[in-house]
Amino acid sequence: PTWLAAPPSPTLGICPALVQMAAYDVKLANVGIMQAERGYDVTIVCCSDEQQAAFWQAQLEQAKGSVIPAASSVVAVDEDWDGGAGNFLGTLYAWRKACIKHKELTGKYLAAELQAGASVTLFHTAGKGTRLAPLPGAENNNKPGVKLPAPGCPSILECVIRQTGAYASSRKGRLSVYWGDQVFVPSVAVEYSSDYHADILCALGPMPSAEDWAARSLEKYGLIAARDDSSVAMMLEKVTHAKATEQLAALTGVDRVGTSLGSFSLSAAFLGALDAGFAPELDAKKGKMDSDPHVWMPMTLGEEDYTKLMLEKGLFDDAGAKAHHARVAGIVGAFGPMTGGLKGMFGSVNVGPEFSWFDYGLLALYSKNGLLLTEDSDDARLARCFFGIPDAARVSSSCSLGSCQVDEVSVAFGSTAASGSVTASAIAGVCTGELTAAGAVLVNVCAKKIVAAKGSVAYNVVDHSEEGITLGENEVRVGVFTLDKDRPYFEMRSNVAEIDGGKVFKDRVCGNAMSFSEVYDLNHGVDVTACGTAAKAAFKKAADAIGGFK
Repeated sequence: PTWLAAPPSPTLGICPALVQMAAYDVKLANVGIMQAERGYDVTIVCCSDEQQAAFWQAQLEQAKGSVIPAASSVVAVDEDWDGGAGNFLGTLYAWRKACIKHKELTGKYLAAELQAGASVTLFHTAGKGTRLAPLPGAENNNKPGVKLPAPGCPSILECVIRQTGAYASSRKGRLSVYWGDQVFVPSVAVEYSSDYHADILCALGPMPSAEDWAARSLEKYGLIAARDDSSVAMMLEKVTHAKATEQLAALTGVDRVGTSLGSFSLSAAFLGALDAGFAPELDAKKGKMDSDPHVWMPMTLGEEDYTKLMLEKGLFDDAGAKAHHARVAGIVGAFGPMTGGLKGMFGSVNVGPEFSWFDYGLLALYSKNGLLLTEDSDDARLARCFFGIPDAARVSSSCSLGSCQVDEVSVAFGSTAASGSVTASAIAGVCTGELTAAGAVLVNVCAKKIVAAKGSVAYNVVDHSEEGITLGENEVRVGVFTLDKDRPYFEMRSNVAEIDGGKVFKDRVCGNAMSFSEVYDLNHGVDVTACGTAAKAAFKKAADAIGGFK
């Protein structure tokens, strides 16, 4: 945000000034660093299909200077791997495809650029987005393209890209890997020295008591145990406090534990070693491997403990687990941890125990974090700062709201109404004659009249009826635009409080003519760019028809 004081200059070490600051002030300073020009030299986006890759290639090319650095490169690829590669093999496969496409686009060798010190990042966005349903369906399966109730209606992925760019200056000559639906703000300085060939983001702190462990439900998460030199001693997989204590007792030098965020980075040299080590799977596009069970755990656990854990998880039989452990040990053993002058193989990158986390990958969290912008809390202020929303001007100058009364906590952007009232709501891209919203999230909605009750969500809806739209408490209504002349538009409904899309993805709920799964199948492989163009045209036509109240 432009009104923040200039952030500290990036260094490869910890910024001394931030060490002495309170957690909130550190987070505020970190938000100031989350600007486009601080981002990566090359951004790779791994998508579900070719149409989505084409969309993101064009979208991010246009976003240079606002989401990614003006002089940076974009490479969007699709994961054409039957059954999915998993996030580890998927990373290596996306890297291979990105190297080929980058050469086609620029004439440059991406691997050579990385070795020469370029910062490169990769975002995994493939997947159905079942937990966020029905919103991804409204974007024709382009899950990372779901928009937020913020200035300019930015997509979730664009926000994640801008946020994670804060680490770029510390990761020259490395490939950074992130997921595409979560924004986080570290409570410690983001600049650090990347001393290990692989490192992983985690929220480290002292070993919790049994009571605190239970209160924070830590048995549900993967945990990292780190030594005082930030090296990872062990990755723990969803264990009780007693089990964790037992496992850690055998380790020396461990002074911190914390939940893993999953996101990691690799040195250019280790990336090359992993690519060579798993070439059989990559060449054949066969198999499925994730980073935690297939890489980090065999790197940090002995053969016996690893085999036992894999049998419990059902990922390998006894012989398979031992063979995989030996395979990873062989790759690491032949590599040499001091290659490139680094300290070792696997390190931790602390985001701080008080870091803030805004997850948009679940429908209920999309609603919650959208409404967070209206609240009075440290996290709410951080979120408004990140999105560039001044507390003194929560209704943007792009709004034309006539006599519609907006309370002091609501946020509104790019919206038009003639009358009504807005209380404790987040609205963006709304066009209506009469608007009554109370505790609602409305994004790109056009109707002659809109009534939205507490907890309700309307997204991408164009309504031509005289009575307009009425949303009950926690009701969700989204519009889906298609290229089918017989059905160019239809709507899907859900409920924020009562329906988990991940559990009912294949069921027809709320009177919908199709299940979320059937909508996914209908949207599969469609031209998302053309569908988006159709949606904009329909919105403009409906808005023009409403007219006369500005």
